[in-house]
Amino acid sequence: MAKLVAICAVLAVVVTVTAPLSGAVRVPAGASAAEQNCDIGKLIACKLAMTDGRTPLESCCSNLKEQDGSCFCRYQNDPAYSQYLSNPNVPKTFVSCGVALPICS
Repeated sequence: MAKLVAICAVLAVVVTVTAPLSGAVRVPAGASAAEQNCDIGKLIACKLAMTDGRTPLESCCSNLKEQDGSCFCRYQNDPAYSQYLSNPNVPKTFVSCGVALPICS
């Protein structure tokens, strides 16, 4: 019984720690409809283009077009994601997809 309780406790900690990594970036109340569609998980299709400079997949481009520029700024300003979005291939991916790279403050 004690072993079962310990396993449940470990699972609870794992779920609590990994829940923020589920993909959605929290948006404030009153955010626009476009901002509410922010989902960092949709950029996984862009990983090879953004990191290695490969030609972006069609799904990457459609996901970039689907999300508002404010989504990208949120990701870029989030310490959990900013290190990945500072790669020089990121702007190239936007250009290849025909999406304007937002200017973030």
